[in-house]
Amino acid sequence: MTSTGFSRFKFLMAGAAIGLAALTPGGAKSQSLADALVGAYNTSGLLEQNRALLRAADENVAVALSALRPIVSWTASATRSVADGDAVRFNLNPNSSQINLGLTAQWLLYDGGASRLSVSQAKEAVLATRQGLVSIEQQILLRAVIAFFGVIEQVETVDLRENNVRVLSEELRAAQDRFEVGEVTRTDVSQAEARLAAARSLLAVARGDLVSAQEEYFAAVGSRAGRLRAPSSLPTPPASIDAVKVQAVNAHPNVRQAQHLVASNEIAVSAQRASQRPTISLNSGLGFREDFDLDDADLQTGSIGVNLSQQIYSGGRQAAQIRQAQANRDASRANLLTVSEDIQQNAANALIALRAAEASLSATRTRITAAQVAFDGVREEATLGSRTTLDVLDAEQEVLDAQAARITDEATRAIAAYALLSAQGLLTAERLGLPVTIYDPSAYYNQVKNAPAGTSKRGRDLDRVLESLGKK
Repeated sequence: MTSTGFSRFKFLMAGAAIGLAALTPGGAKSQSLADALVGAYNTSGLLEQNRALLRAADENVAVALSALRPIVSWTASATRSVADGDAVRFNLNPNSSQINLGLTAQWLLYDGGASRLSVSQAKEAVLATRQGLVSIEQQILLRAVIAFFGVIEQVETVDLRENNVRVLSEELRAAQDRFEVGEVTRTDVSQAEARLAAARSLLAVARGDLVSAQEEYFAAVGSRAGRLRAPSSLPTPPASIDAVKVQAVNAHPNVRQAQHLVASNEIAVSAQRASQRPTISLNSGLGFREDFDLDDADLQTGSIGVNLSQQIYSGGRQAAQIRQAQANRDASRANLLTVSEDIQQNAANALIALRAAEASLSATRTRITAAQVAFDGVREEATLGSRTTLDVLDAEQEVLDAQAARITDEATRAIAAYALLSAQGLLTAERLGLPVTIYDPSAYYNQVKNAPAGTSKRGRDLDRVLESLGKK
């Protein structure tokens, strides 16, 4: 989509969301496409699920970062020892009570950079998960688009079928009247009856399809469909297939997600190699022991030291882990290529489908005009006796079929226009300018990326973020 066309579309979507809607006979306001998209964005359980998964991925950064910080722990124990009489002969206290308190600290000073690489790997995984959330958002909004135009299509189809039943009922009464005066035969009357019965059958099917479309709308949007108002214009498509492909490769979340997965797996290879290097850690401890049954039995201890270690042989495990990381990296690179090719093909197919739908709709409108002219002529000829009732019914059926095709073609074209947006990676609440509170994936991440303690100021800030999300 060109920048001018997309800006125009964004303006139209925003205007549709805030404009005054016409009232239905029952007093309810009509609903625009923007209303449906807002409902889908605000009520989707699938979006909420994947937002939670993103927050879980954010925590992996904090977990990886914690390995670079000191680990402090304390221990406490109380014991009561009871001995038999033999202990007295050896000048031992037969009974003793002790309390032991200990405080230890360990701090990783050097591990070849493996822990820092793990932090970078976790950050790339977060970025990949964010793009997965954008992809889910596109699916949710496209489903709402399909449901919206599906209801419009079925409403118009029901109206068309109801009108056809009324017309055929009049045709049947006219045929019966003409039969009474001998102008037509019983065959003509039977033909009219058969067409009316078929029309009633198709009306029943259309009403059932409308109920199904309304249920799908409720599932996709989160509210019941009222009187839906189709947009006055559709997004302007790019001028060429090449332009569509370029836009899709640059903006589609699936491509961006695959790119971050490649980066994550490349870091994983470096992390596995770094894990073979020596590890240096600082260790310290404080201890206190109190023996209540002995005088001057208090004991206080303290220690500090540096540990240096490195695995010399692990049965081939480290080498296997490096090869495994390299294989995962190669797989992610191949996946990036495949995803890029698929996205380009899908975008091209979406543009082709839109052009085909536009051409079909144009041809159908011409068909309606020609069928209506033919029907008017056949009906006039029938009044002069040069056409039969079957000729009139056939001509009328042709008009009906053309009108039904127009309804389907209009819905197909509208859905294809938004499917093209999705194929380019542009069907998001932010890009459409929807009047919603856009979910900010960085808000939670910025609070947890430094692994705050629960009692720190940043920890309290995190609590407020969770409360705003309704999670605490």
